[in-house]
Amino acid sequence: MHNYLDFEKPISDLEGKIHELRKLAEEDESIDTTDEVGRLEVRAREAMADIYAKLTPWQKTQVARHPQRPHFLDFAAQLFEEFTPLAGDRKFAEDEAIQAGLGRFNGEAVAIIGQEKGNDTKSRLKHNFGSARPEGYRKAIRVMEMADRFGLPIITLIDTAGAYPGIGAEERGQAEAIARSTEMCLNVRVPIVSVVLGEGGSGGAIAIATGDRVFMLEHAIYSVISPEGAASILWRDSTRAKEAASNMKITAEDLKALGIIDGIIQEPVGGAHRDPQAVIARTGDVIADALKELSAKPGDQLRKDRRQRYLNIGRQL
Repeated sequence: MHNYLDFEKPISDLEGKIHELRKLAEEDESIDTTDEVGRLEVRAREAMADIYAKLTPWQKTQVARHPQRPHFLDFAAQLFEEFTPLAGDRKFAEDEAIQAGLGRFNGEAVAIIGQEKGNDTKSRLKHNFGSARPEGYRKAIRVMEMADRFGLPIITLIDTAGAYPGIGAEERGQAEAIARSTEMCLNVRVPIVSVVLGEGGSGGAIAIATGDRVFMLEHAIYSVISPEGAASILWRDSTRAKEAASNMKITAEDLKALGIIDGIIQEPVGGAHRDPQAVIARTGDVIADALKELSAKPGDQLRKDRRQRYLNIGRQL
């Protein structure tokens, strides 16, 4: 069953009629609905293309959060072979929001780090909706250190509303863990390719997204704070999130223009959830091209260029 967003009502109405006609034809074989279904399918495709060609930043935020959007584990299953998750930070506990481990990408050994939101109530609770605690970032640091030691490229897939803000997380040094993870990204001498899959929220995203090359899916968002959080701070009214989203420059197009990201990975019309396999394959191609380019550089040059990349962002703005 497809979940429709508020602005997709024209599509929902047309696809609902198509479903009814097909069901009617199944129940009574004497009724031929082929022509009418064909016309409605054309209208539905046209409506979808028209709507998705002019999405507002708030509508893109809704698409980035779509419950059926593919998450880290979906990408890992299709892109990586022999993916072996590693658990625990060797200090406190295991954090399920951040998945990290080793695997093979196009036959090459790589380190893989990503945030998993879950796709139903049970898995969302298990993965804490993709909001990592300090031990999650310390696990990421452990895997990055291992990758640096053995010369393994690092691939990070980002999808989080932000790091977990609970009291326990703060007591265990959430800010310090995020800072250390960001520092580790800057210090390693192996290539890092990062892709924002859905939401890239604040320091929770930056902690594993400080890569040599950073890409975003077409309808992903990347911001210092959620639109709701910004609205609460600026106007003390979270219902003005739509207004905040329009002013925050959070879309892939905005961030590409600002030089924050390197490229945009096109999604199928209607969003990544409409054809997950296609967008995952496209993402794999982009990662492969980036790794091929970066692998030609020596480690010290990678580190130097990566640091300069992030220093230049402030100067450009």
